[in-house]
Amino acid sequence: MEALYWGCLIGGVLFAIVTVVLGDILSSALDGLLDFLSVDFFNPVVIAGGITVFGGTGIMLMKYTNLAAGAHVTLSILSAIVISILVYFGYVKPMENSENSTGFSIKELAGRIGVVTVPLPEEGFGEVMVKIGAGNTMHIASSFDRQILPAGVRVVVIDVVDGVLRVSELEERKGDD
Repeated sequence: MEALYWGCLIGGVLFAIVTVVLGDILSSALDGLLDFLSVDFFNPVVIAGGITVFGGTGIMLMKYTNLAAGAHVTLSILSAIVISILVYFGYVKPMENSENSTGFSIKELAGRIGVVTVPLPEEGFGEVMVKIGAGNTMHIASSFDRQILPAGVRVVVIDVVDGVLRVSELEERKGDD
């Protein structure tokens, strides 16, 4: 029984090391191969964690308690299940929900502050830089008020029409310097 516990412990640790070092390569190589395991709980992190905990708990129970072999196995399995559930709900599930996207809809730009990079004529188009997330995006723009807006002027996006930002000069309030 001790050999099984050691095998599970060592196998789990090796799996963790291999997935950390070669995770992206393995993910690409096995793409779609394990799709039949589509149940969320059958996540490799959860399974490997459970197997590792089973092995480690079994070794510790054998070494430090006087329980029977059946009790070691039962407590090891229960420990593995409890830890797997904690790993799933404490790590895997929150990480799935925390994916960030750099994508945005141009309609979301209404109300955002930007800076004119290419001057806007009374009639026609120029360019405005708007900060989105951690980066800046450049967009074709026209003057909402039909005023000339030189480069460097701060503007607010009033509306988006046919992919063109309609902007107006941002009026700073006194004391906001």
